[in-house]
Amino acid sequence: MATKVWEIYKTRFCPQAGCDVYFEAEVVYPAEWLPETPPRVLAHRCSHGIICNDNEHVGCVWSGTNPLVDPFADRS
Repeated sequence: MATKVWEIYKTRFCPQAGCDVYFEAEVVYPAEWLPETPPRVLAHRCSHGIICNDNEHVGCVWSGTNPLVDPFADRS
């Protein structure tokens, strides 16, 4: 059976939240009988995203309000 878990990807200080936040990725690991299949990332989130979306200020790309933005994408 496949396993679905939320894993911490990065920890950063968020100036909007005023505290450290965790950037998480929902990862699905394949079943034991499919060992050559790589893990898949299904979703991204910030540990403080729900709180930011409830405030009156605009949330950042990590808050999950724009599904077209991949916050883990390399922007260099």
